[in-house]
This record gives sequence, C-alpha cells and structure tokens, in this order.
Amino acid sequence: MSGAVPIQPDTEFIRDVLRQGGTDFKKCMQCSTCSCTCELSTEDAGFPRRQVLEAQWGQKDRLMADPGPWLCFYCGECSRICPRGANPGETMMALRRVLTAEYDWTGLARRMYRSAFWELGILVLVAAMVMLLFILPSNFGFELLAQSGPRALEHVDLESFAPVHVVHRGDTIMALGLALLLLINAARMLRFLTRGTGIPARYYFGELRLLVAQGLFQERWRECKEPESHRNWLRHLFLVSGYVTIFSLVVIFLPWFQREDSAWHWTSIPGYYSTAILLGTTGWILLDRLSRRTEMHRFSHLSDWLFPILLFLTALTGILVHVLRLMDMAMATYILYMVHLAIAVPMLVVEVPFGKWAHLLYRPLAIYVAAVKRRAMES
Repeated sequence: MSGAVPIQPDTEFIRDVLRQGGTDFKKCMQCSTCSCTCELSTEDAGFPRRQVLEAQWGQKDRLMADPGPWLCFYCGECSRICPRGANPGETMMALRRVLTAEYDWTGLARRMYRSAFWELGILVLVAAMVMLLFILPSNFGFELLAQSGPRALEHVDLESFAPVHVVHRGDTIMALGLALLLLINAARMLRFLTRGTGIPARYYFGELRLLVAQGLFQERWRECKEPESHRNWLRHLFLVSGYVTIFSLVVIFLPWFQREDSAWHWTSIPGYYSTAILLGTTGWILLDRLSRRTEMHRFSHLSDWLFPILLFLTALTGILVHVLRLMDMAMATYILYMVHLAIAVPMLVVEVPFGKWAHLLYRPLAIYVAAVKRRAMES
C-alpha cells in the first residue's frame, strides 16, 4: 500500500518487558477475553488487550502516552481466565515497571529494575554510608557518645548519640530531596501522557478533585468487584496510613517523637498505631507472596519483595529501639538505633523515588489524565 508508514518495533522495549516479568505476553492472540472480563475496562480504555498488543509490537511511544497500564489494579481475574495462559495481569505489572524506569530522569530506576546487583548494591551502599556517619570520628554517633562521659554508656541518652536537631535536619533535607525527585518524574510522566493532545487547561482544573481523591484513597480500586480486590484495597489503605503517619512523625514532629524521658506524650499514640499497622500489613503481604495463593501473588519481582521487607524491618527495629530505651539498655539502644536508620534511610532514598512505591503518585496521575482526556473527547 503506497504511502503507508511501516511499523518499527522497538525490540529493546520488548526485551525490557520480558525482563520485567511479561514472559507470557507473546502467547496473546487478541481474543479480548481479558478486556471483557475486567470490570474496570471501558470502551475508550480497553485494557489490558490493547496494551498487550502494543507491547507485542514494541510500540514504546504509544505505551508512554497511554495511561492504560496504570488503570489496572491487578486483581488477577484476566490472567486466571485467559484461554492462552498469556497472563495479561502480570504483563500490565511488567509494563508499569518498565514505565517507572522510563519516567525516571536519573536512569537509576532502569538499572535497578534490570539488575538485582544494582538494586541490592545501592541499598547496601546507602546503608553503609549511614553507618559510617555513626562510626567515623565526628560530632555524631560513637565519637560524640565518648565525649559525653560514662553516664551516657550506663543510661540511655540518645541525644548524646544522635542529637535530635541533627537527625531532624537530615530528615528534612531527605524529604525535600525525595519530593523533588518524585515531582520531576511525575512531570515527565505528565508530559508523555499529554504530548500532542492540545487539551485546554480548563479540563485539567475540572478534574483536580479526582486527582486528590485517587491520591488519598485509591477509590477506583473499589470499583473492582473481584472479592480479593476489596481486601487488598483496605489493606493498602491501612498500610499507607501507617506509612504516612510514621513519616510525618519522623520528618515533622521528631523533636517531640524522639524524647529522652519515659513520660507519656501524645506522639506515642500515632507511633504505636503506625508500628502495629506497618508490621501487620507488611507481614500479611509477605505471607501472601510466599503462599502464592492469589493470582496477583503468583509471580514476584525483586521490587515486589524489597519494599515490604524493608518497611517491616524498619517498623520492627523502631519499636525494638523504643523497648530497649524503656529498659534503659544503653549500648544496645545505640547500636539498634544505628541499624534502624541503616534500614529506613535506604528504603526511603532508594525504593520510594525509584521503586514500586512511586506507583502511589503515578497511578492517581494516570487516572486523572485519563479522566481529562475522556472529558475533552466527550465535549
């Protein structure tokens, strides 16, 4: 056919989808059973069939401009019912991993998703840097503890080991850095999703309420009627509430949260709440992945394991530091406090902007853009 532009598959993109877990997507014969089964799939966003087809043909640019991969909450029903065993649910998850790497301007996410050595190596490197802050001669950690005299070795005195104003300043800088990284990546995602659309600004303002609602509560997840989905949504909601609570205590309210006296303080209530929620939900998630009981847990990428493990260990070491402090076990408290930060800081610095928890920002943004496009098309 004269004048037709031949399709040029991006073979590297296809290999990337295969590496990130889409090992069966080539089996798809486009029967549309998955899209007919999915209760969230609509006529204008017929996922996952369309995204699987674009992945088969290596249409990277189309997928970069398509919010579809993020509209899937992976209930697993499409994979369970697929007559070819093409596992479209896991393909959509693989696409989200690939797209997360593409949105990241630093290139670190791509290296981490492609290589376990890189991901584990960066985590270990950041953890080592945190521990060196305590060990190397400086006005911090064990050096400052030695300067404080024998009393700090006999009774817990965290202020002599890790001065709260220093830790608080470091937490604030880290939080601002994480926010900057995420916002830059989100801006890149928004540019890819809206490039060439020419949608007037009034449509974007008109859907801002949806962006806030999806960001806070992931309401669209509840529209899926598959029984496991409501349970997963509720668990996810509690997990995020615990995570946001402890993050706020550490970044904003640390001078009140990290206290030397054992007297009761109001920060104890959200502190105990977040610890219980984080231990319970992350433990539950890890058990599900170990048992592979549900479709969405049959396949697990390294990134699916690392964040719940690190979050569980952060909560566990945090409450143990609190217990040791109440028991007035000085040296044990200092050492475990150092270990606690060596787990928490890499989790935040590495996994939040470059790993799976970036989905907390990307998914609501994609739902928002999809709604804007739909409103503009209807008008």
